[in-house]
Amino acid sequence: MSDKPKFEVIDRRKIKAEEEQENQSQPGSQPVIPPAAPEPGGGPRLVVNEPKSAPEDLEPEAEGELPVTPTAKESREQKAAYDASAQRLEDIVRAQNPAMGAQPSINFENLVQQFYVSAMIQMGAGAQEGQRPRVDILGARTTIDLLGVLAEKTRGNLTEAEDKTLQTVLFEVRMAFMELTNMISLQAMQPPQPPPPQTTR
Repeated sequence: MSDKPKFEVIDRRKIKAEEEQENQSQPGSQPVIPPAAPEPGGGPRLVVNEPKSAPEDLEPEAEGELPVTPTAKESREQKAAYDASAQRLEDIVRAQNPAMGAQPSINFENLVQQFYVSAMIQMGAGAQEGQRPRVDILGARTTIDLLGVLAEKTRGNLTEAEDKTLQTVLFEVRMAFMELTNMISLQAMQPPQPPPPQTTR
C-alpha cells in the first residue's frame, strides 16, 4: 500500500438528499439543519494513511470511481450563488476603497499569467534583495507540466493572441527551468570544498 497522501472528495449532495427525505417522511415536522462540522480551510481534506469508513447502508465506492457529476440545474444554481457572493465581496471592498474601480473580468491570459508567476517564484524569482532565493524545483516542474497540459488540451480552441501568449510563457519557463537545473547539476558534480585550515598561535 502506498504511503502517498490522498485527497478524499465528499459528495455533500447525497447527505443533503438523505436529510431531506428523512424530514419529509415525518409529518408535521420542521426541517432540521444539523450544525456544520468545523472544517479548517474548507475544501478537500488531506487524508494520510487513514482507513475509509463507510456507513453500512451505503455501498463502498469502487476505487478510482469519480464523484457524481452535478446536473446542469445544480451547476447553474451554484454559479449564480457564486456570482452573487463574489459581487457582495466586491461591493464591500469598493465601499472601503472608493477610489478602486471595478475589477476586470478574468480571462484565459490571467490563467496563463498565474501559472507563469507561480513557476518563476518556485524557481527563485522575486526574492528580496540581499536574501537567498528559495527554490522549489520539483514544484516548478509540476507547474510547467500543468502549463503543457493546458496547451495540449486547448490546442485548436484558442484565439491567435491566446495561443501566442501560452506558447511564449511555456518557452520562457522551460528555458528558465533548464538553466536552473543545469546550475544544480554542475553544483552536484563539484567535489565538496574542504574547510579552511585553522591557524594556531
